[in-house]
Amino acid sequence: MNHSGHAGSGAGAAAVRAAIREAIGLLLPVACVACGEPDGALCPACVSRIGEPPVVPDIGEAFPVWAGAEYDGVVRRAILALKNDQRTDVAAALSHVFRRALDAALAELPQRVGTVTDLRLATLPSSRAAYRRRGYRPVDSVLRKGGLAAEHPLRLVRQPHDQVGLGRAGRQRNLGGSLLASERVAGGSFLVVDDVVTTGATLREARRALDSAGARTVGAVVIAATPLRILATRQPHSLPSDFLPGAD
Repeated sequence: MNHSGHAGSGAGAAAVRAAIREAIGLLLPVACVACGEPDGALCPACVSRIGEPPVVPDIGEAFPVWAGAEYDGVVRRAILALKNDQRTDVAAALSHVFRRALDAALAELPQRVGTVTDLRLATLPSSRAAYRRRGYRPVDSVLRKGGLAAEHPLRLVRQPHDQVGLGRAGRQRNLGGSLLASERVAGGSFLVVDDVVTTGATLREARRALDSAGARTVGAVVIAATPLRILATRQPHSLPSDFLPGAD
C-alpha cells in the first residue's frame, strides 16, 4: 500500500510539473528547435525542409513499419528537443509527421496483413528513470496533440542495457524478454507506436510480448526511421497545407 501510494504521488507530481512547463511554454517566446528563430516550436522554413515519408522494410513476417519522416535534420532535432530539452511545445508539429505515417498504415494494412477490425495503438513504456527526469512520456505528448488515444499495455520487467553501439543481433538479445503485456490485450489487434525505429529490435520485442498475451500485432507506426531502416522514398505525401507549427 505504501509503495503504491508513493508511486501514485510521484506520477501525479510529474504530471503537474509537465502541465506547468507546457503552460509556461505557451506564455513565453520560444525559439525554433531546429534553427533558433523566435516565436515558434518549428519555424515555417524548417517545416518546409521535412522530407517525404520513407519506405521502411518489414521487420518480421507480416510486421510492416510506417514512418512519417527520416530521422535526420529537422525531425531529428525536434525529437531530441522533445525527449531531452523539455520542449513539449514541439509535440504538435511532430503529431503531423506521425499522422501521415498512421494514415498510410491505415490505408495499406488490408493489402499487407488482411482485414483488421477495432485496431488499437500500443505505446512502449518509458523507464522509471526517464519518466522521473522528464515528467512526461514524449510519444504520448505527440499522440495527444494529434487527437489520438493510445493504450499502455506493456511494462518493463527487465531493464535492458544501453543500446548504443549494438547491432541488430545484439539489440535483439539485449531486449529479449524485457517486456510483458497485460492480459487485457487478448483478442485485440494492435499497431505498436514509438518515436524512432533503428534496427526494429524494440518493436519486435513489443510484438512478442503482445502476441504472447493473446493479441494480434499487425505492424508499427513511428515518427521517424533512421537511415539504417530506409529503403527508398515514397511518392510525394507532403504535410497538410493548413499545418501551423506549434499549434494545437
